[in-house]
Amino acid sequence: MRLKNKNAIITGSANGIGKAIAELFAKEGANVIVADIEEDAGLSTAENINKESGNAKYIKVDTSDIASVQNMVQSAITEYGEINILVNNAAAFVFGKIEDINTSDWDKVLGVNVIGYANCVKETLSSLKKNKDSNIINIASVSSFIAQPEFVPYNTSKGAVIQLSKCLAMDLGKYNIRVNSICPGSIRTRATDQHIESLGLDPDKAYEDFGNDALLKRNGDPKEIAYGALFLASNEASYVTGTQLVIDGGATID
Repeated sequence: MRLKNKNAIITGSANGIGKAIAELFAKEGANVIVADIEEDAGLSTAENINKESGNAKYIKVDTSDIASVQNMVQSAITEYGEINILVNNAAAFVFGKIEDINTSDWDKVLGVNVIGYANCVKETLSSLKKNKDSNIINIASVSSFIAQPEFVPYNTSKGAVIQLSKCLAMDLGKYNIRVNSICPGSIRTRATDQHIESLGLDPDKAYEDFGNDALLKRNGDPKEIAYGALFLASNEASYVTGTQLVIDGGATID
């Protein structure tokens, strides 16, 4: 098992990519904290992991609220001991043109996608420093480095995730804490389904179009992102820090 006896916090892990990461990490021997604001789905994810002989506990958290993050981290340490791995995956999906976005929208998207990531790093840092092989994985997006129509707030926040990851890698390297990010392309998740619905698009046609943008002519599966996270979290990536792992089927190759 590649993560045997490791303790991992995975935010936004009740559904989608985060859920796939939590399930895979548990299969690989990690003790997993399913940290999410959605209680019913979070409890279900943790329960399913435990049924499959994994070890998981759900803790409710709003990553944009520092007090909530502090409670989550302390509960995780009480449950499992020191933290080895932090996966920042919780996300707010806020899209639109600049003229359509208000202050509340900016507060939400930056509060979760940027400040939320920073909150979790800050509050886990003292624990991460106690281990010789701790690491942080920030889930970014191909939206971090490409422009997309009417995606202003979301792409801005995901671009910040890349810079946050690089700066953290630089500052935390002296503690032997690795920091990397993953940039998924089009992945079929509940969040993507909701975005397609909000645009009034036909889901099958939309996913076909998204898939055609990739060289592999299909959409990705959350498990394919999870395997990228597994590599970065494992000792196999012991010399990898400050990098961005793009998993998009070749959609952004040029």
